[in-house]
Amino acid sequence: MLLPIRAICRSKRVKKDGTAPIFLQYCYSRTKRTLLSTGIAIPPEYWQKKQLRISPQLPPEIGDAVKLNDELLRQKRLVEDLVAEAARKQITDKGAFVKKAFSPSLDVKALDERIVTVAKQETAKKEAKHDIYYQFDEYIKTKERKVSKATLTVYSNVKGHLQAFERYRQEKINFASFDFNFYHDFIDYLTFEHVHMRRQEVLTGLKLNTIGKTIKHLRGFLKDRVKRKIIAPIDLTDFKIPEEESDAIYLTHQEIIAIYQTDLSDHPYLVEYRDLFVLACLTGLRFSDFSTLKPEDLQRDMLYKKQEKSDHWVIIPLREEAKHIFTRQFRERIPALTNPEFNRHIKTIGKLAGLNRSIKFSYKKGNKSIEVIKPKYDWITSHTARRSFCTNEFLAGTPVELIMKISGHKRTKDFYKYIRISPQEAANKIKELWIKRDGMRLVQTDNSAVLNK
Repeated sequence: MLLPIRAICRSKRVKKDGTAPIFLQYCYSRTKRTLLSTGIAIPPEYWQKKQLRISPQLPPEIGDAVKLNDELLRQKRLVEDLVAEAARKQITDKGAFVKKAFSPSLDVKALDERIVTVAKQETAKKEAKHDIYYQFDEYIKTKERKVSKATLTVYSNVKGHLQAFERYRQEKINFASFDFNFYHDFIDYLTFEHVHMRRQEVLTGLKLNTIGKTIKHLRGFLKDRVKRKIIAPIDLTDFKIPEEESDAIYLTHQEIIAIYQTDLSDHPYLVEYRDLFVLACLTGLRFSDFSTLKPEDLQRDMLYKKQEKSDHWVIIPLREEAKHIFTRQFRERIPALTNPEFNRHIKTIGKLAGLNRSIKFSYKKGNKSIEVIKPKYDWITSHTARRSFCTNEFLAGTPVELIMKISGHKRTKDFYKYIRISPQEAANKIKELWIKRDGMRLVQTDNSAVLNK
């Protein structure tokens, strides 16, 4: 049977000078053990395995066997004292505690001070592991290779919202905080009190869909920590995800053509922004994808692109205009862009293209509906291109499953969120289908008088 603490010589670790290190092995369970370096090394043939000590025959030029054995005994007693202290303080991971506290040069007089220091460190580390923000950082680390940078930013925003709420109510948030009352107080805070910046403007309160996204990712974080058995199960039944249909425009083919044909001779710096936006309208790519296109992505008049967000390959046929833009403007170089910069310039281009019609959208804030009226060009963002592609193809009668192959949507539910058509456009589309189907008649007969009876 192995002794809980014993000296061993690692004969398989012989150094160039022919010596092997001696360790103190602490077996703190049947399957777990840790090795503690003694700083002593001898030729392995002078180690007595049964006696667990250095042979008296050790050559004097290597060391004094008696003194070295006394030193091993002193260090062994130090380890025994550390183990006893770990038991007294009810430290769960005794192996980690002993390994961190032990040092061959540790003086018995300084032992108590060392034990207190390490115990405090271990306690602080244990508390940190149960800190919600420490766990959120660990959660984000596990996602770094699985999601886009934009999604990682969303995770960080959720963490920031929790920290802001904690400061607002002046009460520490921990994993035991997440109950029905917390949920409703958090929703109220995000709706009416949360102060944030948007385009250099100080705003109070978030939109309903932004709040919904916060709750969605908070739920995902908590469920992940439960599955990993880091925290106890939490009942999230009441953590509903509030949402409303988002207001977002799309551009018709005529409006895209107007942008493409806009005279930018007085604004030559806008040409590459305009062309890249039109390319996105004709391919359905996200900003993170169309801003990172490379020459090799074009093969046989098709774009082959691995989407950053979904890690999914899409193959996109190119219209003549899209092919012309890619080969003429961006075959050698896609300009280095930021999303805010791109959105700012494409609004200017939309204004120059004459997209001035007033558009009214509304959003919920608590029980109030807030309306915002702006010219259409001021609603344009990089994501408008993707919505325009999906909506225009849908209106043109392209089967949804084929559009999804290009857009990269995996669920029909998510795809239909991108379709932006007015009631009038929906009515016109149904009328067009009815005319093709049966000429707008319910009863098909050669004698139209039948319908007039």
